[in-house]
Amino acid sequence: MNMHGMDEKTIRSILNDLKSKDTPYERVLSSMCTYPHPVAVAAHQQFIETNLGDPGLFAGTAEIEHEVMRMMGTLFGNPDAHGYITTGGTESNIQAIHAIKTARKIREPNIIVPASAHFSFDKVADILGIEVQKADLDPEFRADISSVEDLIDENTIGIVGIAGTTEFGQIDPIRELSDLALSKNIFLHVDAAFGGFVIPFLREKYEFDFTLPGVTSIAADPHKMGFATIPTGGLLFQDSSYLNRLSVDTPYLTVNSQQTLSGTRSGASAASAYAVFTYLGREGYERIVQRCMELTHELVARARESGIEPLIDPVTNVLVLDVPDADSVRSKLKKRGWDVSITRDPRALRLVIMPHLSRENLNLFADDFADVVKWTSAT
Repeated sequence: MNMHGMDEKTIRSILNDLKSKDTPYERVLSSMCTYPHPVAVAAHQQFIETNLGDPGLFAGTAEIEHEVMRMMGTLFGNPDAHGYITTGGTESNIQAIHAIKTARKIREPNIIVPASAHFSFDKVADILGIEVQKADLDPEFRADISSVEDLIDENTIGIVGIAGTTEFGQIDPIRELSDLALSKNIFLHVDAAFGGFVIPFLREKYEFDFTLPGVTSIAADPHKMGFATIPTGGLLFQDSSYLNRLSVDTPYLTVNSQQTLSGTRSGASAASAYAVFTYLGREGYERIVQRCMELTHELVARARESGIEPLIDPVTNVLVLDVPDADSVRSKLKKRGWDVSITRDPRALRLVIMPHLSRENLNLFADDFADVVKWTSAT
């Protein structure tokens, strides 16, 4: 820190220079985040100083959070669901498993997740001292039900299903997982961090939410396809008893207890979600998701012109291409200014077709992709 302050113009200039080093989203096909909607940005700025960690001081902001939870609960089949705004899927997943661990009180608990689960479950294992077992995937890269069932033992407190896997965009068979959870009297958490604001707006309908009786909790991130500002995640429980198990006493605040992982929590995140939910409505989200799916299928067609097939037909706006020497293709695309990613097993090129991608830019990418694939195949 400098001894003396710096003038605002100089600070702004420094920040602008540093910001220019960031990759603009228009060249990014690897991220599940995007530019927040302008109404979300305006709401975030309006509530920038609010702290949901002490809701008695910010009663109006607390009402906003409750309304956001009601809207998300309604979207996921239960307007009476209980939860709160988190920083994102990682926190939501940690807290969901934290709640069931507290409820079950088994000395050496384990949970079962599909092999496609997000790396946040590795953090769950470390932070909560829970063994995380990974079930096999079926040929469509979904959780294999028989593998999940085979892993269940007397120490299993819950299972996890993914609705919109990070790598493949696939949706696990949540109905079958729900039935299995009920039959074994265990917890089912659905990680819909990405898919929560995609799947309800697809033309094809999938069962993944609280309409299934075995689903205990859902993680869904408004800061991904929901267009809220970062960080805005969401955790919802079917039953309030699970949320209550996360309570700690807070004697010096305006409330007596707190159920959240973070103490200080930005009310701006809740305001941004509220603003964009109410502005877009279901019709707005349907238009956005359908456009992303159209672009995804157009990119599939362009890839096939180069002899490249997807590993699976895209279920959401995530496209995984079976490209020979995917790491080399990724590197060459990076040199042309495109950020793409790679799946773990098998090694394939992963593309996320987010709303910030225009048809024009996607065609430019497809041209570069075709050229890179042709060059790579020839060497």
